Amino acid sequence: MLRREEPLGPIPGDGALLRETLRIAWPSMLESFLVALVGFIDTIMVSSLGTAAIAAVGLTTQPKFICLAVFLSLNVAVSALVARRRGEQDPVRANRVVVQSILLTLGLTLVISVLAVAFADPIMRLAGTASDTHEDATAYFRIITGGMVFNTLSMVINAAQRGAGNTRIAMKTNIVANGVNIVFNYLLIGGNLGFPRLGVRGAAIATVLGTVVACGMSIHSVLRRGGFVCLRGRIRVSFDRETMRAIANIGSSTLAEQLFLRIGFLTYSIIVANLGTVAFAAHQVGMNILSISFSFGDGLSVASVALVGRSLGEGRRDLARIYGGICQKVGIFFAAVLSVIYLLFSRQIFLLFSEETDILSYGDMIMRLMVVVVFLQISQVVFTGCLRGAGDAKYTALVSLVSVAFVRPFSGWLLCYPLGLGLFGAWLGLAIDQLVRFTMTYVRFRQGKWVYLKI
Repeated sequence: MLRREEPLGPIPGDGALLRETLRIAWPSMLESFLVALVGFIDTIMVSSLGTAAIAAVGLTTQPKFICLAVFLSLNVAVSALVARRRGEQDPVRANRVVVQSILLTLGLTLVISVLAVAFADPIMRLAGTASDTHEDATAYFRIITGGMVFNTLSMVINAAQRGAGNTRIAMKTNIVANGVNIVFNYLLIGGNLGFPRLGVRGAAIATVLGTVVACGMSIHSVLRRGGFVCLRGRIRVSFDRETMRAIANIGSSTLAEQLFLRIGFLTYSIIVANLGTVAFAAHQVGMNILSISFSFGDGLSVASVALVGRSLGEGRRDLARIYGGICQKVGIFFAAVLSVIYLLFSRQIFLLFSEETDILSYGDMIMRLMVVVVFLQISQVVFTGCLRGAGDAKYTALVSLVSVAFVRPFSGWLLCYPLGLGLFGAWLGLAIDQLVRFTMTYVRFRQGKWVYLKI
């Protein structure tokens, strides 16, 4: 990994490096996996209401993430900055980042939440709803965005904890919250144990209730004494130029990245939605399954942000590169395991959602492509995490602009409609996007210039 460069200090043995990587990574991987699994279970529970209900919930996904884009970008900045301050052993400046990020989150959430609820109807029409999906999709979107303050506040606190290496806190928070979500899904979707039968609206309320619990646990985690991220005692509740400049330096680039991602994903989703409710429902099931593999890459990406940021804060560019390589190898291992599962059990997995012949036929095609896509997806997500941990957010934004905002929707549309490949063409476009992102992030990682960035 050092490419003939001299080490800058003692290099731990391979076993020690792997153990440290897994110590940081496994809670994040488990957390991301459980979040994806709950989405998976959500879709299974909603599927009891019919194909249109699956499509309705799926159509809210990209508009919801567009609303969260500014917070996702802010959280990347928080994680990277707290990780760097952890390496510098500077908890005071780290906690300034946390406080000011919380203030920004509360203010922005108020504005975005009000606008999303007020304009839910035209937003969902733009997302591609049809007559059989519009009412449920709009109701679901209003409930989710109306209660998003609990989600955004929990997200920013957990981002800070991950940056400090406290990945278990975020994991525990999400495990409990996801449990609450599943329980209330059971009670409210079908109206069990005397609760009202609310259908798709019940699924949305269950999600919000889960985020309420998560928010409470996250706040409790930063009020305990002794942690690197601790907001007890004399904390200055104000903005300062140095901290805001550092947040803006990374956050502005990651915001651009998130906007490119979400616009590209939304455009792609609209392209698929125009194929009809059944095709989009099958597509949504496939995306839920793909999110399981993404969860492993995402967990390793979180670990790479913490490990790379900490190493660079300590002045150890050599360790930053080594940890990035280890995260990548662990990711390839999980990709291999998942590809075997997808290959052997594709039909059984889709049968969890639907027994409709058309959806199962689409499912066979989707799962065959996913066997290859999973390797590209996990690899590019880990490389992106390394670059983000170093503060190379402008390049990751460029990757999203080129690949997600242009390559995925254009190739998806071209293969789907002019070339007449339908849903198969749309998924080929997705695979091409993953290949382009993998190539661009791999080249940047191997060049090594990212280890010299200052944040």
